[in-house]
Amino acid sequence: MHGPTPPLPLPTDRLQFAMPPMHESAEDERRHRKERLAGALRIFGRAGFEDGVSGHITARDPEFTDCFWVNPFGMPFKHVTVGDLVLVNQDGQVVEGRYHVNQAAFTVHAQVHAARPDVVAVAHCHSVHGRALAALGDLIDPLTQESCAFYEDIALYDSYTGVTVDTGEGRRIAAALGSRKALVLRNHGLLTVGDSVDAAAWWFLSLDRSCQVQLLAKAAGRPVLIDHKLAVATREQLGGDLVAWINYQPLWQDISRSEPDLLS
Repeated sequence: MHGPTPPLPLPTDRLQFAMPPMHESAEDERRHRKERLAGALRIFGRAGFEDGVSGHITARDPEFTDCFWVNPFGMPFKHVTVGDLVLVNQDGQVVEGRYHVNQAAFTVHAQVHAARPDVVAVAHCHSVHGRALAALGDLIDPLTQESCAFYEDIALYDSYTGVTVDTGEGRRIAAALGSRKALVLRNHGLLTVGDSVDAAAWWFLSLDRSCQVQLLAKAAGRPVLIDHKLAVATREQLGGDLVAWINYQPLWQDISRSEPDLLS
């Protein structure tokens, strides 16, 4: 006797797979970036990355490319809505919105955006594990699959001069970042960039977790490093902004469904 005929595989074109959306107008793309920015801020708030008024995510405006959307000064990350976001020019002056901006923090973001026209978003927060690694002046070692995404694609800004308030310091930080996607600011925290808000936010989340894993592993014993060739190969597979965007989508779906007021 023959058993039942097994079902045939579905054609792949009938299966859903999210990819970064294409926009027909700057207005549509602006709205999209603002929605993702508000969502990322709330996700960072959930993760505990907020520390007083420190921490920012910026998103370049698609039409006015020397202007940037940013979270309002002093507003809790977990409360930010699309309508609360502020548009500032490259000098940190508010051109749209109702709130002030943290000028010291924006100085760094503005210089990174100026040096990297390929970058849409910049994320910088004083996360606990990021600050712990920064206090050691260390970079991320290739200890796990996730940390390999940063292998030879992260730099150390090996200086601390207090609260950054001048453009010269911002330019030096941007120069230290170079063409990479991540930076450890010694005694300060982490900074990541991406070609979308989603990518920059994912890199920050993943980098902070990589810091946590590295600190735990070194505290527990003697970590075994992934060798150079395998670390490079893993980075080539997992280290691109498209992969970061894809990894971020479950977080976006969760925050936008559970907290739809962020879109207001």
